[in-house]
Parts: sequence; structure tokens; C-alpha cells
Amino acid sequence: METEDAAFAFAALGQGTRLELLRRLIAAGPTGLAAGEIAQRLGVPPSTLSFHLRALEQAGLIAPTRQGRSLVYAAQFLRLRALLAFLAESCCGGEPARCGDIARLIDILAPTPET
Repeated sequence: METEDAAFAFAALGQGTRLELLRRLIAAGPTGLAAGEIAQRLGVPPSTLSFHLRALEQAGLIAPTRQGRSLVYAAQFLRLRALLAFLAESCCGGEPARCGDIARLIDILAPTPET
């Protein structure tokens, strides 16, 4: 991941409603949640939700799929993984053992053949 991509993603997350929205979608897993369900859970009006969904979608952190008449949004786990790996890749000057518990995160985020 390039620095500008990471900065754009973090900027999208730099707002409380969006951060909570993404956390809810992560908790929902790959099946995601319908827009109406998200609005209800967050207690925000649909127009406000649309604004926040658009910002997260533009950053590549979530993606919608149409299911009947509903849009269902899901977290983009590969993109989130890349974002976290971007932060952790230079941990402690390339000596992950010095980073304490974050070293486990680096192992989890290491590229796998399917990513």
C-alpha cells in the first residue's frame, strides 16, 4: 500500500460515526449489513448514513452489493489488512521482536498466497 492510499483511508476513518460504522461492519463479517440496519444500529438518518458510507466506500474500506431492493455493505477485509500491514511493516526498524505484542500482529498480517 502506498502512503497516499493509507492517508486517504485513515482520513476516512477520522470521524466517529465512520469509525463506528466500520467497526459494526467488521463485526458483521463478510455478509455485511443492509443500509437500513446500519442506520438503525447507529441511530443516524439515512441521508447522514449515505454520506458516511460514500466516504468509506471511496477509501476502499467497504463495498456494497445489491440484494433485491437493498444495498448490503461489507467491510473489505483485504484492504483493511493491507492498511494495518502498512503501519506495522517497519515496526521497530525491521526488528519485530522489539515491538512486543505488535509482533504477533505482523505475523498475522504477513502476505499469504491467497492475498
